[in-house]
Amino acid sequence: MKFGAVFPQTEIGDDPAAVRDFATAAEELGYDYLVAYDHVIGADPAAHTLVGPYTHESMFHEPLVLFGYLAGVTTRIQLMTSILILPQRQTALVAKQAAEVDLLSGGRLILGVGVGWNQVEYEVLGQEFGRRGRRMEEQLTLLRQLWEQPLVNFEGRFERVRDAGINPLPGRRIPIWMGGMASAVLQRIARHADGWVPRGRFPDFQQSVDDVAFRLGRIRDMTREAGRDPDAIDLGISVSLSDGDTPLRVERIEAWRAIGATHAAFNTMDAGLASPQQHIDQITTFAEALQSAGLRD
Repeated sequence: MKFGAVFPQTEIGDDPAAVRDFATAAEELGYDYLVAYDHVIGADPAAHTLVGPYTHESMFHEPLVLFGYLAGVTTRIQLMTSILILPQRQTALVAKQAAEVDLLSGGRLILGVGVGWNQVEYEVLGQEFGRRGRRMEEQLTLLRQLWEQPLVNFEGRFERVRDAGINPLPGRRIPIWMGGMASAVLQRIARHADGWVPRGRFPDFQQSVDDVAFRLGRIRDMTREAGRDPDAIDLGISVSLSDGDTPLRVERIEAWRAIGATHAAFNTMDAGLASPQQHIDQITTFAEALQSAGLRD
């Protein structure tokens, strides 16, 4: 199993040194990957009906720009968006930015994508919120073509490319992961993705594990039907500082691993930490606990 640290987007602040220090600490502690969440625009809940937890007061570094910076200050740790809200963005621009991050990092990008929940972002960025699922289906096909072919001809419902392409190409197959729980998402994973990040949990932990195990089985069945290797789909879960004490988090990782989880990320946000250093202290403590439990070297 690989272990990641969630970059504390909303709590790290805007000091480049703090951003650098968290990433380099995670790398030095032996974490395999760094996870960054995504929001371009925050909205005022007094003016909009929002179903998610973030507002205009929530700070977010843009993930691909952030990863361009972190590519230069780290050497080994993988960089994962989890998730980048793909349908609110221009597909060719995402392809270009992702290829550049992958090249400059030495092949360390994992592009996790999803449809998001914030309709205000879609409005501001000029995309239709109600068609985001259908658009992403098309985007996934186009992304692969733009990464693999110097010249692309693509005519879809939402996308059009005529004898054009990005340069430089990434030089490898960038892994695409997807977040979400809906049936349509599971079908997209089976056709296109290399990994799955489940969203949504039941109040009862075991019920959450059982639900993910059931859906993972569906993904593998559909992947097989699509002519792909079902064992090639990774499963990434997360445990949070706010979940409970360290032994409980380790116990939960063991439960997730038992159903086939390949990646586990530790999230220190929303637990009342007051400084970037406290986030570093917590990922240090958790790395030591993983080692003591024999889960990593």
